Amino acid sequence: MKTILTIAGSDPSGGAGIQADMKTFAAHGLYGMSVITALTAQNTLGVTDVFPVPTDFYEKQLEAVLSDIPPDAVKIGMIPNEDIIEITAELLEKYNISNIVTDTVMVSTSGRRLIDEKAVDALKKRLLCRSRIITPNIPEAEVLWSNKIETEDDMRSAAKDISREINGAVLVKGGHMEGSAADILYCGEFFKFETERIDNPNTHGTGCTLSSAIACGLAEGLDIPKSVEQAKEYLTAAIRAGLDLGHGIGPLNHLIK
Repeated sequence: MKTILTIAGSDPSGGAGIQADMKTFAAHGLYGMSVITALTAQNTLGVTDVFPVPTDFYEKQLEAVLSDIPPDAVKIGMIPNEDIIEITAELLEKYNISNIVTDTVMVSTSGRRLIDEKAVDALKKRLLCRSRIITPNIPEAEVLWSNKIETEDDMRSAAKDISREINGAVLVKGGHMEGSAADILYCGEFFKFETERIDNPNTHGTGCTLSSAIACGLAEGLDIPKSVEQAKEYLTAAIRAGLDLGHGIGPLNHLIK
């Protein structure tokens, strides 16, 4: 059985973060492991508080996993501060871990900042450059690219420029654009993944789920475009299932596969 690790925050309501990641891993038949970077108080209505895990304890978690069961792929989600970024980079380097998928989580859907300003620069220099692929949405790509993204051509330019900066593949997610939910992948060449917009407002955890599903593909030996393609199919099915929980933006049905 292939092994896969999520390094991310905890969502007690189960729709995003490590909970979404572990469900995705299980749906793909992989052995999932988790290292928690932060505890959050959140539900379908939004994030009300974030408590970063103490640095020394975080390091012990990650060392315990990597020293015993080296993962075939790693998904990185919310990293709340510079210290945790540095520890993550050091230990991934120490254990020579590859197939890293980084979901550049910076702001929650409800608009709450999930990473401090100093950590953004550290994230770019220490973790994104080790990632095989990163998966920013439009607002996150604008931060990384330092420009506004308003068209598909902008998405392509951002993906290519960011890719050159980090020396890895970039999937710019188009969910914030009008029209179809097209994503643009650049990995030496461009790929466009276009799916219809599904009439379901319950999309809590879509970014976590997509990046985790991509990591599953890489763990199983698929190339980047095929991993993204299969991940998009899984995500679309999980949204289309129409699960309706909570009083706000509800979660997906991760067990649809």
